Amino acid sequence: MDVVLSDPTYQPPAAPRVRERIAEGFIHDRRDIPFLELMAVLTATVVPTGLALYLPGPFRWWLAAGHLALVVFFLGPFILMLHNTSHRRLFRRPYGWMNVYIPWVLGPFFGESPETYFGHHVGMHHPENNLEVDLSSTMHYQRDSALDFARYFLDFFFLVFFKLVAYFARKGRRSLMIRVAIGETVFYAVVAALLYANWRATLFVFVLPFLISRFGMMAGNWAQHAFIDATAPENCYRNSITCINSTYNRRCFNDGYHIGHHIKATRHWTEMPEDFQRNIRLYDAESAIVFSGVDFFQVWAALMLHRYDWLARRLVQLGEVPRSHEENVALLRTRTKRIEPAAS
Repeated sequence: MDVVLSDPTYQPPAAPRVRERIAEGFIHDRRDIPFLELMAVLTATVVPTGLALYLPGPFRWWLAAGHLALVVFFLGPFILMLHNTSHRRLFRRPYGWMNVYIPWVLGPFFGESPETYFGHHVGMHHPENNLEVDLSSTMHYQRDSALDFARYFLDFFFLVFFKLVAYFARKGRRSLMIRVAIGETVFYAVVAALLYANWRATLFVFVLPFLISRFGMMAGNWAQHAFIDATAPENCYRNSITCINSTYNRRCFNDGYHIGHHIKATRHWTEMPEDFQRNIRLYDAESAIVFSGVDFFQVWAALMLHRYDWLARRLVQLGEVPRSHEENVALLRTRTKRIEPAAS
């Protein structure tokens, strides 16, 4: 069956414009020019408003509120820019040093401690594929339970640093272990010092974004891996979901195509819709869960509220013989059940 997609793909200009010609001297792929544009916007808005809160004089609560609103508005696009540039380096040599600007300069303003995202997502999550060794695995939780999500979030929030360092130590990946340890330690040390110097500014510039960002990442990952086939939890088509035709995809570089991303982590974000459409029969054969018009955070909220009826109405029927609404609800309920740990 054909599915019409409205998510962004790359449309090359008839002739390279000045910005394309300039950008091609710095970046690997001209399709990533939107990242340069987003970097410029964030550098001109979020960074100066955050730094302005540290200026001497009475604390500007109106500026603090405005700054935090900017952070929340740009948080999704920023994290997905960080995500894409973690998998595919943005700047080419000899400008490779500029690749640290996103995680080390912009990242802390969005609650991202430097190096942790790369280490956790690229170095651990993708190799472990949401299975038992994955530190962010959802397998052993009841995935429509708010209590289980709270346990999942708190475990990540308080223990991820220690668990991630220990994971890389066990795997003998010393370089990643050191990178994560340095990034987290520097972040916490700087934030602690800034809290002592100006706790109000630091609360809005670094602490609240940190809390919001980590909650958002865990809610998103929970939804991305909420519907697991217990008979094949290692199958990317059955342990991940895809969300198509959403505003989220248009703002966040097609992040909804999570199945395709796990199949090939380095696939360019502009190629995701075409890859999905080309392999739609395979998605159907593998009983993949595909939603239309919603994003991961709406899926997460629906699960917390047990709104299976709402989710089922947004489930894409991929096969020639459609399931009934009741069958779709039953399928979704089955795929969120807790999977018991393997006997040791």
